[in-house]
Amino acid sequence: MGTPSPFFAGTIGGVEVWLIFAVVLLLFGGAKLPALARGLGQSIKEFKKAQRDDEPEPKTSETKVTETKAAEPKKNEPANTHGSN
Repeated sequence: MGTPSPFFAGTIGGVEVWLIFAVVLLLFGGAKLPALARGLGQSIKEFKKAQRDDEPEPKTSETKVTETKAAEPKKNEPANTHGSN
């Protein structure tokens, strides 16, 4: 039997997951596990939120056209120079 193929070299199986769970249970105890899982979940949630906030919104050609039209004054309307309405 040769060396394992690179495809399966990085996967974690069921035995490894149970082994990691047992070590974490021994290190932290049963009472601390819910707080540890809650903190991990909040950390992942905050990371994803920050990742979404940092991504710039791509501007399409339609939004650029709308922005330039809004910035230009309308030429068909007469300018109000009297000071009264």
